[in-house]
This record gives sequence, C-alpha cells and structure tokens, in this order.
Amino acid sequence: MLYSWGLYAWRLIGIGLHIYTPLAIFRSTEHGVTDQMSYSMMSVFFFGIIRHIYDYKKLKVAAQQLRIEKQEAELNYLKSQTNPHFLFNTLNNIYSLARDKSDLAPESILRLSKILRFMLYETGGAYIAIEHELKIISDYLALEKLRYDDSLRINFNYDIEDMKQALPPLLLIPLVENAFKHGVSETRNQPFVVIHLSVNQRQLMFIVKNSNEKFSGEQSVKENIGLSNLRRQLELLYTDYNLSVQQGESAFTATLKINLTSHV
Repeated sequence: MLYSWGLYAWRLIGIGLHIYTPLAIFRSTEHGVTDQMSYSMMSVFFFGIIRHIYDYKKLKVAAQQLRIEKQEAELNYLKSQTNPHFLFNTLNNIYSLARDKSDLAPESILRLSKILRFMLYETGGAYIAIEHELKIISDYLALEKLRYDDSLRINFNYDIEDMKQALPPLLLIPLVENAFKHGVSETRNQPFVVIHLSVNQRQLMFIVKNSNEKFSGEQSVKENIGLSNLRRQLELLYTDYNLSVQQGESAFTATLKINLTSHV
C-alpha cells in the first residue's frame, strides 16, 4: 500500500513540475492508486514465490547436511566399535598363549604392538591404501598362527592391479576375525582358512572361507555383531555392494563385492 500511494504521489509531483508526461488519465485519486496497487500486489505475489523457493532449497540443503552429519557420526561410532572388538579378540589370543606359558607369547605381544601402532596412526583418516589393509590382515594371520599347531592351514592370496587404491581402514578385517572366532576356534579336526582378495577395474571381491563343525541344514545362519556392524558400514559407505554368507556342511563362506566407484 505504501508503494502504491507513494508511487501515485510521485506521479502527481512529476506532473505538477512538468517533468513527467501522463500517459493515462485517472478519474480520481482512488482509481489511480488502485491501478498502481495491481502492480504492487503482483510484485508481492512473485516475491512470495521466490522466497518460498529459496526457503525450500535452503531447508533441503540443511536437511541433507544434517543427514550427512548423522551418517558420519554413526559411521565413526561403528568404527569405534570395530577397533575395540578387534583388540579384544587379539588380547584373548595372547592370553591363551600366556596361560599355557608358551614361548610364543613375547612374539605375539610384539606383533600386537605393530597392529596397535597401525590402528593408532594409520586408520584415523577416511581412507588408506589397500596395501596397508593387506599388511594388517597379514599381521593378524601371523598372530593367529601362533595359537595353533601345524594342523591349521591358511591360504591368503590376492590379485590387485593397483596397491595404492583407496579403501576405508579396517573394512575387511571383520570377516577375517569372524573366520577364526566363530570357525577355526570351534573346529576340532583339520581347521583351515582360505582368503582371496581381488581388485580390478575398481571392483573389489573378498572371499573368506573357513572350517567349522558339521552344520545341520535345519539351523539358520545367525550373524554376529561383527557382520551386522560391517553391513551397516557398507550401507553408509557404498551404494553398490553385496555381502553374502553361506553355511555349508562343514565350511562357512563370506563373500563381499564392492564397486569402489560407488562411494557415497
């Protein structure tokens, strides 16, 4: 209204001073103000639409940022669970050696210190080179070998086109832990672990097969906290992945496939 009255008054002043030539003649002041009012109402209408679009986009960006921050917080929580879980299992290995007064206990402690050094200084970022992930898996396998005699068979092989490819730290180790904690440790005769990792054209495949006691087909496969944790991490990290587990008569197989280009 102020805009309409003010514009009409400015028009009258301009006409009175002969600096403005009227292109339209109004019958009355009210008629002139009403004519100006239509333009001001249209400007308010368009301003409202623009403001609504702006607020909607701003709210959408804020909601997306909040979702990202929530996912990052959850991912950090899951990672914080993985490290103590990994450390707890490793300490149990050393405890069993110390309880048996094994001469291998000092060597196991030394290997544990290397693993801890890696976890403290190398896994703080969002990514590590895949060669470092291989190193931590190799150190963990070496530590596990100390617990068992020569009856344990471990086959770890890999086919990787680029060792510098980025991978979230400690993403693969839960499947290796699972093979020992819920497989080899419960196998009485001829325990084994077979691990294969391949990364070609940004397609990762990680297969872990381990022995276990004979399995009844009527039982269902129950996932432990390590596998559940890993599934949630994958859900937060990638859009194209597949984690499948298969329980055979006397072996358990976990297969992980990831399209590394699908990182969120």
